[in-house]
Amino acid sequence: MTDRGEPGAGAAPPELCDLCGEAISGQAEVHALVPDSSVIHGHDPKLDGKRWLTACSREHLDALVDVYRQRPFVDAELWAGKIGRAIEAHRGRISPEELAKETGLTQEQIELGESWQSQDALRWRRPFEKADGPESSG
Repeated sequence: MTDRGEPGAGAAPPELCDLCGEAISGQAEVHALVPDSSVIHGHDPKLDGKRWLTACSREHLDALVDVYRQRPFVDAELWAGKIGRAIEAHRGRISPEELAKETGLTQEQIELGESWQSQDALRWRRPFEKADGPESSG
């Protein structure tokens, strides 16, 4: 705390339960590492595809783990994330050869990752398109 009773710059915010959002106090905090193809680490590829869960109780952790157990692990989603990280790191200027080397992916995996990304963009846009707009088929 500072002299004025405010949290100091070094004070870490409390952990929040990933299920209920409540601040976790004391030793109630529990964790699990689960597979999740949507997780891409900022710079360490060894951490890609792994989600760290934090919960306030064993019951909440079990519920979270069950959610991720039901979520399919999609390789192409993981590959799309790896591709995106490499492209961003090179500010959009990376050759296909450099992309393969940096991501550790084959050309086929890169194509599948790019295809997944394109399909995901279409899935995301679909709810926002007007039913009576120029792109409408009816």
